[in-house]
Amino acid sequence: MSVLSKPYFHDEAEAFRFVEGIVWEKGVNCPHCGGVERIYDLTKTRIGLKKCGQCRKQFTVRVGTIFEDSHLPMTKWLQAIYLMCASKKGVSALQLSRVLEVTYKTAWFLAHRIRKAMEDGELGVFGMGGATVEVDETFIGNDPDAPAPRKGKPRGIKQMMKVVTLIERESGRARSIVIDRYKLTDIQRVLGENVHKEARLMTDESPMYKAMGETYRSHEAVNHTAGEYVRYDGDRYITSNTVEGFFSVFKRGMKGVYQHCSKKHLHRYLAEFDFRYSYRQALGVKDQERALWALRGVVGRRLTYKAPHPQI
Repeated sequence: MSVLSKPYFHDEAEAFRFVEGIVWEKGVNCPHCGGVERIYDLTKTRIGLKKCGQCRKQFTVRVGTIFEDSHLPMTKWLQAIYLMCASKKGVSALQLSRVLEVTYKTAWFLAHRIRKAMEDGELGVFGMGGATVEVDETFIGNDPDAPAPRKGKPRGIKQMMKVVTLIERESGRARSIVIDRYKLTDIQRVLGENVHKEARLMTDESPMYKAMGETYRSHEAVNHTAGEYVRYDGDRYITSNTVEGFFSVFKRGMKGVYQHCSKKHLHRYLAEFDFRYSYRQALGVKDQERALWALRGVVGRRLTYKAPHPQI
């Protein structure tokens, strides 16, 4: 049986029960006052409706989540979450609008809300216990905040949006950060906030990382300029190919599926690619399980339309 033939993808009552089982795994609690003792079921009045006996307010599982104030059926929400989690390079808003039979505007905002649920809520640093952390940077699109190139000079990396990505080999986790400038102080800040001192750092030959090598347990670099991409040193491979592979998928998705992204939205697209990479099939996580992980992140992640699109 196909995953998309599951009842919660087509039956609204089943969809609500499915989401309630995830959001209220430890029992129903009122999102208004936190009450758990007297919760009345008003499902006969409206699908999923509850009432708190303490604050006397009504609510559904949508309140306090990315689903709040959405008129879209829960079945379509679940279909959209599954499609975004199962597509390695993402799903465009136009494609979502066709599949779900909604307007482009609805699909665009829907996708941004799901990306909000995919954001990494953990504040833990990478590399604890001596884990290996690969670090690299990439450049994409146009940075509206960057100075224009000098007259007669071609556009360079200074005029592009800049991204630093960390990948912890042992856990398979990825974390990407948008930076405004490609300078040593910016790289130092990203690594200082996200990488533990016990980490074994692996990078390319960029002088940005050489200056920080002594800060961590060890620092190994491969010289891409000399044609070196991997070497074996004792019990491990010295390479940055893992993070380069992440960039390959990210750029193909951004150029081939999304085609364009403004700087103010880039962090959400990165959260989407980080999420799928951190819960990828190579780590034993299947598409349906990945969608369940995304659903676990919907609470407390409400996003209003003016937040991702302030011009309207």
